[in-house]
Amino acid sequence: MTTTTASVQSELTNARASARERAEQPSDALVHDAWRQAIELLEEDLIRRDAAARTRRAYRMDLGQFARWAATHGLGPEDVGPKDVRRWIAHLSEGDAAPATTARKLAALRALFGALREHGRIAQNPADLVSTPRRGSHLPRVLSASEAGRLLDSIPAGSPLELRDRALFELAYSCGLRAEELVSLKALDVDHDGEQVRVEGKGSKTRFVPVGEVALEAVKRYLDRGRERLVNGDGEEALFLSKTGRRLGTSDVRRRLRTWTKRAGVGAGASPHALRHSFATHLLDGGADLRSIQELLGHASVSSTQIYTRVESARLRSTYARSHPRA
Repeated sequence: MTTTTASVQSELTNARASARERAEQPSDALVHDAWRQAIELLEEDLIRRDAAARTRRAYRMDLGQFARWAATHGLGPEDVGPKDVRRWIAHLSEGDAAPATTARKLAALRALFGALREHGRIAQNPADLVSTPRRGSHLPRVLSASEAGRLLDSIPAGSPLELRDRALFELAYSCGLRAEELVSLKALDVDHDGEQVRVEGKGSKTRFVPVGEVALEAVKRYLDRGRERLVNGDGEEALFLSKTGRRLGTSDVRRRLRTWTKRAGVGAGASPHALRHSFATHLLDGGADLRSIQELLGHASVSSTQIYTRVESARLRSTYARSHPRA
């Protein structure tokens, strides 16, 4: 056999082997469809568990990203092992993903493979065997009591939108509400006689939060002189309305707060969550116990509330460093 003939036969053999391998592998369409079905399965489980729409949306986004990566490596949901999950984590790290982002995406994978395992699609959850990246210690942005007061007092009470914003942020600080909770409030959720507000929190859990006198008065002014001029007659029940009469979105709340903090010259970078953190920190300063703060914030576990002890500890260390002659 000549060298040329042997070379041609070798190339033919390799080509046939490659063709067999391609035939044995699932097509890209099948792999992508398998991931779509797996994510839909988790979505159905989350809906049954009454998970928040925001949580479901975040899971879809993170899992869609992983599915695309896995598909490019020829991996369907049932092919993924712990080694593949670690490769994914390494891929995220190479892209400079923050540890908190990586931890969130890993939690989404655990949920997905947990659902597949519960439904008998896989024998074990590969993401359970991968350690969560350590997150850096992050203390929330907190306004001082005087900054919070200056911010709220700087919002006029003239036009309907000003009345709305004053009531919106007075209530946010008075009750420590999340942005999502603020925009979900209905006009009837405010109990003026009982001096409390009915809040629909995470997981559709309802809680009743006391409202301070100043915030109640701001809400009453808005209802009497502002909201009635924003309603467009379509039966919108939301407490806080836009200038077109629709329910406010969380992005509207963040945008309006940035406007007022800039005008007041306080709380650079403050967010609605900063008002929530300030609410909790100021309660702790005033002597409230963690369990009470946990209930007011709607935290499922007191461990989520313990971050405020770190805020207080950091404040005390700063005071000590400024004040003690031998610090």
